[in-house]
Amino acid sequence: MIETRSPGIASVLGNWRQETGPLAQTLAAAVRDAVIDGRIPVGTRLPSERALAAALRVSRGTVVTTLAELRDTGWVRTNHGSGSNVRLPPEITERTAPWSVDHGDGLDFTRAVPAAPHAAYLEASRRAVERSASLLMDSAEPDAGLPQLRELLADRYTREGLPTRPDQILVTSGARAAFTLLAEHLHDRARPVLVESPTYHGALAVLRRRRARLAASPVTSDGWDPARFAHTVKTVRPGLAYLTPDFHNPTGALMPADQRDHVAALASRNDMTVIADETLRDLDLRTPPEPVPHLAGRAVVAIGSMGKLVWGGLRVGWLRTDAARIRELLHNPLQARLSPPPLEQLIACELLADLQDLRRDRRDRLRAQRDHLAALLEGAGEWSFTLPPGGLCLWLRLHGTTATALATRAAGQGLKLSPGPTFSADRTLTHYLRLPYTATHETLTRAVAVLTGQETTRR
Repeated sequence: MIETRSPGIASVLGNWRQETGPLAQTLAAAVRDAVIDGRIPVGTRLPSERALAAALRVSRGTVVTTLAELRDTGWVRTNHGSGSNVRLPPEITERTAPWSVDHGDGLDFTRAVPAAPHAAYLEASRRAVERSASLLMDSAEPDAGLPQLRELLADRYTREGLPTRPDQILVTSGARAAFTLLAEHLHDRARPVLVESPTYHGALAVLRRRRARLAASPVTSDGWDPARFAHTVKTVRPGLAYLTPDFHNPTGALMPADQRDHVAALASRNDMTVIADETLRDLDLRTPPEPVPHLAGRAVVAIGSMGKLVWGGLRVGWLRTDAARIRELLHNPLQARLSPPPLEQLIACELLADLQDLRRDRRDRLRAQRDHLAALLEGAGEWSFTLPPGGLCLWLRLHGTTATALATRAAGQGLKLSPGPTFSADRTLTHYLRLPYTATHETLTRAVAVLTGQETTRR
């Protein structure tokens, strides 16, 4: 347990007296800010009331009132006879959205990312640290990944109907790292890369950095057009294709099983490698969730990560392909730079070994938030949308204005948005807007109020 000494608490809290308002409330806010910033670590035991009052030069009554407010709001736990310990309240540890979404300058809806599952992640980290002694026996040089993690991932694919061996798995520092490695290794500059329109903007950034020629095939909330996709493949002759068949980002569409077979066969016949992004695969919000076949075949490489289901800060992803290609990728100089630290891989092992409760909780929360946002947007004439079966976002079709114009107006009121051209290979989709539902119900309500011109988010 960490203990904050009385003389040091004043410097940790900074110039809190300069803030306006009642002294006890200002002091409580200073303590909360110090905890959020990491200046006071969670679990710290605070000095006694008398010592705090002396160190901060306030009355003991002010300290008593401050601690009572912090206890009532969940920031401090007081045990009789052993003092007060700093903690994080449920409003932080049990939320789906990152704290920064609605506690920064306005509301940031440009990122569709969840917060960490606090208790589950800390427990997995604790178990991983306890098991980490064996890691210190080896050099920990970058390789294909910890054997246990590769086995867990291979077993998961096998249980989902795609037989996989551990030597068909390469662990990377996230799905974007896996995609970057594959793009560097497989991209033939003489041939274009096929992407969906819209598609994940991070993938577009990787391809643009390589100056890849991009060919787009449209995806709507209703899915893919098989005939148009096949026509593009046969006429443009791309060497690579980047697809998100599972709860597509940003439309949320789910590719049917027969279309997956068609895409795999088409890729094989036309010497095209398909990179299937499965990052959102676990976020099936149907009731009940249903088994989804993998987009698989000789010409398909799957990539995934722990980022969307668990937390973006856990930089563990992977790719699945044939063992020969894994061996080739291990010789690519870029692979070592895109390999995650062993301890993070151990944390991923702990989470993957018992994922059922975490996945159920994530799905339940996201489903409720999706339905809440959809209910707020229903009936307005400014937009239309299809309720997605999974994923993290609604894809709005705007009527009467462009997404850039709406985003500019919303930014002036403290709401940051991602307009459609962000997700387009050719900067089109000007009448579309991605709206994540990863935020809390209260924050979603505030955001829609700004979109409809009913209020500003600034306080």
